[in-house]
Amino acid sequence: MFFSRVGGLGSQHLLFSLMLCTVCRVGSSQVHYSVLEEAKHGTFVGRIAQDLGLEVGELVSKLFRVVSKGRRDYLEVNGQNGILFVNSRIDREELCGRSPVCSIHLEVIVDKPLQVFHVEVEIKDINDNPPVFPVKEQKLFIPESRLPDSRFPLEGASDPDIGTNALLTYSLSTNDYFILDVKSKSEQDKLVELVLRKPLDREEVPEHRLILTATDGGKPELTGTVQLLITIIVLDVNDNAPKFDKKVYKVRLAENSLNGTIVLKVTASDTDEGTNGLIIYSFANNVPPNVLSKFAIDPLDGDVRVIGHIDFEESKSYQIQVEATDKGIPKMVGHCMILVEVMDTNDNAPEVTVKWLSLPVPEDSPSGTVIALVSVSDRDSGANGQVTCSLSPPGPFTLVSTFRNYYSLVLEGSVDRESVPAYELVVTARDGGSPALWATASVSVAIADVNDNAPAFDQPVYTVFVKENNPPGCHIFTVSASDPDVQENSLVSYSLVERRIGERPLSSYVSVHSESGKVYALQPLDHEELELLQFQVSARDAGFPPLGSNVSLQVFVLDENDNAPVVLPPHAGISPVTELVSLSVTVGHVVAKIRAVDADSGYNAWLSYELLPEVSIGRRPFRVGLYTGEISTTRAPEELDGSRQMLLVVVKDHGEPPLSATATVSISLVDSGQALKASSGVSRSVASAGKAAEALDVNVYLIIAICSVSSLLVLSLLLYVVLRCSAPPQGVCGPGKPALVCSSEIGSWSYSQQRRQKVCSGDGGVKSDLMAFSPNLPPTLNTSSKVLFFEKQSN
Repeated sequence: MFFSRVGGLGSQHLLFSLMLCTVCRVGSSQVHYSVLEEAKHGTFVGRIAQDLGLEVGELVSKLFRVVSKGRRDYLEVNGQNGILFVNSRIDREELCGRSPVCSIHLEVIVDKPLQVFHVEVEIKDINDNPPVFPVKEQKLFIPESRLPDSRFPLEGASDPDIGTNALLTYSLSTNDYFILDVKSKSEQDKLVELVLRKPLDREEVPEHRLILTATDGGKPELTGTVQLLITIIVLDVNDNAPKFDKKVYKVRLAENSLNGTIVLKVTASDTDEGTNGLIIYSFANNVPPNVLSKFAIDPLDGDVRVIGHIDFEESKSYQIQVEATDKGIPKMVGHCMILVEVMDTNDNAPEVTVKWLSLPVPEDSPSGTVIALVSVSDRDSGANGQVTCSLSPPGPFTLVSTFRNYYSLVLEGSVDRESVPAYELVVTARDGGSPALWATASVSVAIADVNDNAPAFDQPVYTVFVKENNPPGCHIFTVSASDPDVQENSLVSYSLVERRIGERPLSSYVSVHSESGKVYALQPLDHEELELLQFQVSARDAGFPPLGSNVSLQVFVLDENDNAPVVLPPHAGISPVTELVSLSVTVGHVVAKIRAVDADSGYNAWLSYELLPEVSIGRRPFRVGLYTGEISTTRAPEELDGSRQMLLVVVKDHGEPPLSATATVSISLVDSGQALKASSGVSRSVASAGKAAEALDVNVYLIIAICSVSSLLVLSLLLYVVLRCSAPPQGVCGPGKPALVCSSEIGSWSYSQQRRQKVCSGDGGVKSDLMAFSPNLPPTLNTSSKVLFFEKQSN
């Protein structure tokens, strides 16, 4: 857009305020616009969404936005309709100086999916700056002896605009003595000289005042003027000015040259003699201050030296006007121009800027996800300003060049937060200078957690030992699962895997706390009813979707002595059973046998028998086997013993504390005739006892083998528990074997009343219990014995 600054031309101001912009596509990801500098706020630049092929209705949902590089947002985009407009005043000269091309680079970012477009907006120059002369007034001392066509250089004007707006023309006010000669040094710079047309006469015109006008080539024209005061003094003797061997000196100077470095040596000569030919070198009065701060000239030998910092990025060239003045009266001056071209050196390291787009990075992000935008720049020029980027250390990220000095940080592999929670990357920008300079930027990429890990237990199966008759609600074990995820993805809750134990649900036996994992027994456990309870606990995290795993628990119910022995018939009744014994029986005759059972197991079910002490004098005629319960004679009965005796037998187990039961046996002593009536029944029992005695030898070896195997199994289980359990009472233990008890007193082996193998793991099957009884043999009978086996079906 062009603006007019000519006062009073309001209509022209409106006419030239129309915007001229050209939209063109560059490749598939760059759009080019142009806008005039000094455009007002809200000036239309282009339909950026339409030109990029985006749907206007989806701009808001796709988070359509524009990011500009720089400290100011000169341009803005309407997020509703995608129109790009001017946001703040744009001064091309302030933004780009005298660079022939001035552009603002924009990055258009669209999410879902993430896309990055590059837009270049060229800033067009308008004629908004007038030419400016370095000084308001310039004085020239010209002797009248100077011949026509003598030339006197003048300081030209400068215009910060570019192109035709900075193309200057000069004009001189009307006079009879001088004309203006302008020569082009370059497209923008011109050599302005004042040319003498006819000889001067100090007596006729002692002083001349001329006006030099500079006009630029813009539309409309902006002008600047300067008054030139020329004082002419007639010289009769010193009529030759010093003359340089060159009108223009050109030299190249490397930036950052040390102070004292000789730039060049200028030489002038004067054909006059004596003091009129002695020359003093100096810079002209119109030399700018920035030149005087960086260069100095030796007044005697003409050496031009560096006295300040030479920076290519500050100024690429210098123009220095040098004067050679003789010592005549009046003094005469010669002029030359020094053009210093500053050569760039690689003294500026690249600059790296990182703009984040997506942090933290989810660990399930797909390959190709753009993480950040990286822009690099270098104030140097040429190869010194060409920058390449690299990324270290090697990993799942890479840098992809998108447009000139723009890169995208892209995920090219998979990331796992549990393995690497964050990546510390270094972006290195290196220029093409020799030696090369570089700059680095640290990039920390955090990895966001997703629920990709299920809770895990330390071991697949836990073995727990619990004593029976526990109080309801007691804590029996704690399960613990770990989840390497974080936050809600690692919050673990516990629950039972419900199933039925026989006819009852598992939840009627145990429960688990959802947060702590503590397992509680909801009711007292009975070893006689339930020896092993097997179930599973599920651990599930709070992620989405939730993940879980199960662990198995084997709860062994340990037996306690909570069941007293029970006497079996025929001696189980309240009324005593009467046994007839002949007065003629021999010592050791078995008159009766007490049988009892105990619902417990192991030592709690190991029974012993003893007669309750009687207050009597002398040796009792009867005794009871300690472990067999057989009542036998200790001597031949006598009439003094009485015809009837009552025996009270106490049956005790080996539990702590021991429990007991009693049985009463009535014994009637009769003569031999009366005892024959019951001999038939007794003979049958004796015959049966004889057959059992024949098998005793075989069964003894069988029982010894069973005891040996059971002992080895118990030792193996104990060793296994010690190795697997981290702390009591945990352990890994299989189902126990029957508790085998050896009675050394009578030299026989016996099992407990019953061996229950109730293992509750959701199955209610029927299992067999094996009971073995061994008779107590008298000391005199060592050739035969009997072993009775009973098999009982239990649920």
